Amino acid sequence: MRPQWRRPVLPASLAVALLAGVAAAQQPYYPPPGRWERRAPQAVGMDSTRLAQAVAFALASEIRIATDLRLYLESRFVADPYGELLGPMKDRGAANGLVIRHGYVVAQWGDIERVDMTFSVSKSYLSAVAGLAFDRGLIRDPHDRVGDYVDDGGFDGPHNGPITWHMLLNQTNEWEGTLWDKPDVADRRRGRDRTLSPPGTFWEYNDVRVNRTALALLRVWREPLAEVLRREIMHPVGASDTWEWHGYRNSWVEVDGRRMQSVSGGGHWGGGVWASTLDHARFGLLFLRRGVWAGSRILSERWIAAMTTPTDIAPDYGYMWWLNTGRRMYPHAPASAFFARGGGGNIIWVDPEHDLVAVMRWMDAGAIDGFIERVLAAVRG
Repeated sequence: MRPQWRRPVLPASLAVALLAGVAAAQQPYYPPPGRWERRAPQAVGMDSTRLAQAVAFALASEIRIATDLRLYLESRFVADPYGELLGPMKDRGAANGLVIRHGYVVAQWGDIERVDMTFSVSKSYLSAVAGLAFDRGLIRDPHDRVGDYVDDGGFDGPHNGPITWHMLLNQTNEWEGTLWDKPDVADRRRGRDRTLSPPGTFWEYNDVRVNRTALALLRVWREPLAEVLRREIMHPVGASDTWEWHGYRNSWVEVDGRRMQSVSGGGHWGGGVWASTLDHARFGLLFLRRGVWAGSRILSERWIAAMTTPTDIAPDYGYMWWLNTGRRMYPHAPASAFFARGGGGNIIWVDPEHDLVAVMRWMDAGAIDGFIERVLAAVRG
C-alpha cells in the first residue's frame, strides 16, 4: 500500500515565527524620519541598465530656463499689467530627482536635499489640506456651497454664491473678484475678455482662484495652512524641517485675533510650497499608499478616490492633481497614474499600477513622457 503523505507539523514556536516573517515581508515599507532605505533595482524587479539610462536621460533633459527664477517669471509676464511679483523667490537648483519602487529608493540624481520652489505642485498640497478638512468634518460635503462656510464676502452674490468646494478644487468655479491685488482676469488663460460662464460649467487653470481656495480653507481651519500641513501630514510622514509654504507680502488676514498669512497655491507671483525632492517623495508615497502611512490613516480612502476622479468637462484633472485619463497626458504612463505638476518641470509622478513614485525637478516638459517610458522599460514583468 502506498504510504499516505501527511503535512508535517511544525513546533508552535517555529510556526509563529514563520508566520510573522511572512506577515513582515508583506508589509509595505515606509521610510523612517531622516533615513530612506535604498535597494538595488534587481531587488525590486527593475533592470539596472535600463534604469541607469532613464537617469542619464533625466540629467540630459534639464529645462533651459534661467537659474534666477525672477528672470524666468519676468520673461513670461514682463508686459503683463498684473505681472508684479508679490511673494518670495529663490534661484533654482540643477536637475535632480528620485525613483521609488515598493517604497525603496532605486535611483537618484542631483541634489535631492536642496529646497526649491515648486510652483503649481503647491496645488496638490492644497488639495491635501482640503482633504483633511473633509475627513475631519470641517467640510461636510465637497458639493456644499463655500458661502455656507466662509462669510468674508468672497462668495456672495448671484455669480459667486453658487460656487462649491468641488468647483474650487477642480477649477470649474469661475470665481470673479480681486484677491491680494490680483483680479481673476489676471490669470484667465482662456481669454481675458471672455464672458464668464456659470460656476461648474467651464474649466480654467487660474491661480487667483486657487489662492481664493487657500483663503477659504484658512477660514475653515482658522489657522495657517502651513501649520496644518506640518502637523497632519509632513510630520507624520517623516518629512524634514526644511520645507516652507509662503504667501504674499499682502496676503495677511486676522482670524480669531491672530494675524496669519494666507498661502499661495503656486509660484506665478512668487511664494508657494518650497521643498526638497526627498520631502516631495514622502508626500507622493503617502498618496501611492492611498492615504496610509505605517499603519496610520492620514487621509481617507474616500478623499483619495474623490481627488483622483476625472472632472466631467476636464477629464485630465481631479482635485488639483493631474490625471492620465485615456493616457492623453503622458502616453507611456498607465491611465491610473496621477501627477502633481508645477512650472519649470517639477513633477511628482504617482503610479499605483507599478507601485512607483518618481520626483523630477527642472526637467524639460517635452522630455517627461520620454523619462516615464524609460523608467517603465526598466520594470520587469
